[in-house]
Amino acid sequence: MSVLKKLAATAAMATAMMATPAFAQDDVRIALVVKALGIGFFEAAAEGAQEAAAELGNVEIIYTGPTDTTAEGQIEVINALIAQNVDAIAISSNDTDALVPALQRAMQRGITVISWDSGVAPEGRQLHLNPSSNPLIGNMIIKLAADHLPDGGEVALLSATTTSTNQNIWIDEMMAVMGDYPGIEVVATVYGDDLADKSYREATGLMQSYPDLDAIIAPTSVGIVAAAQAVVDAGKVGQVNVTGLGLPSEMAGAIESGASQSFAIWNPIDLGYSATMLAYELSQNGAVAEAGAEIPMGRMGSLTLDENNEGAMADPFVYDASNIDQFKSIF
Repeated sequence: MSVLKKLAATAAMATAMMATPAFAQDDVRIALVVKALGIGFFEAAAEGAQEAAAELGNVEIIYTGPTDTTAEGQIEVINALIAQNVDAIAISSNDTDALVPALQRAMQRGITVISWDSGVAPEGRQLHLNPSSNPLIGNMIIKLAADHLPDGGEVALLSATTTSTNQNIWIDEMMAVMGDYPGIEVVATVYGDDLADKSYREATGLMQSYPDLDAIIAPTSVGIVAAAQAVVDAGKVGQVNVTGLGLPSEMAGAIESGASQSFAIWNPIDLGYSATMLAYELSQNGAVAEAGAEIPMGRMGSLTLDENNEGAMADPFVYDASNIDQFKSIF
């Protein structure tokens, strides 16, 4: 990670970027633009980008971004990259629409532009790489519970708010595949409003109301941590398994205690790797971003684009006792 931090420091300011010595002409320069420097998730993505660069052999990664999560900061970075005439920009955006004019200028100069993680409006990029898809996430959150309930059992949902668009869609997608998991019964859905204390109380209430409860599924990083702590405090480790979507740094303790057998979130290393591969294919190998296209992503397979030139990378990545130590210090 020390190498990544050095890269981040040298790329933090546009003036520093513009002062960078010119690369050899046969080097392909791909800029990985993140929401802000100094964030573990994006440093892990940069690690994946460097992996792709090493695999491709003739790629230089410019890892850069603003010092805070603003559109204005990213626009300054984009303008500096245009001045450098990089080959491709792969950006996780701070604003869907505000970056469009700057990115359009980049494309007019012949620079390939893609977005990843956090998207840009279609007119400001050639394609968008989603970490996963709603159906994949919906299936994963119930699969994580069912994998530890071979004979079936009772599960409950602890979501964010009643109006949380993402969580509601994921729950709907989960319900749509319940037939694939016979014996699993969803007994209740409660809402913690993405507040740690309320989520804790709701998880405690679930265990009191349903004494035979086998699992709590929380498709929210706040809820999953709170539910795991509630299970520990209730003395129900080994009886109630907490799973869903969470961050390794926050869920390591729950894995170690046994309150959670496994959970998922997208792997930022894979995300940075895939974004780099896609940018290379578009800028160097003649790939065209259009509906139905399948664009190679190296070891991650290929990205199939929909009518909005968007595609999903993969299933959410599963974290458990076998790999949590590798990721808990990253994000």
